[in-house]
Amino acid sequence: MATKAEVIDAVAKAAGVSKADAERTIGAFFEHVTKATKKGDKISWPGFGSFSTTKRAARTGRNPQTGEPVKIAASTAMKFTPSSTLKAALNPRRKK
Repeated sequence: MATKAEVIDAVAKAAGVSKADAERTIGAFFEHVTKATKKGDKISWPGFGSFSTTKRAARTGRNPQTGEPVKIAASTAMKFTPSSTLKAALNPRRKK
């Protein structure tokens, strides 16, 4: 697992920019994804994947210790769908 600092270092080195510039750029990207998906928009990056939101309905769950029913509120969740290019890069031996 890579830490935030390791990701910033790697991006700064690969792009030939300062760590501060890389951190601001990455931060701006995530802020944009958050704002757009909150509005219900889908963010796509060809060759990588897309970010969107999905609605989770309210439901009844169970407390695993006591078995008692527990109400779970409705919520909105972030969803990432990898592109076929990314899937192929992660699974090079797999045939289509």
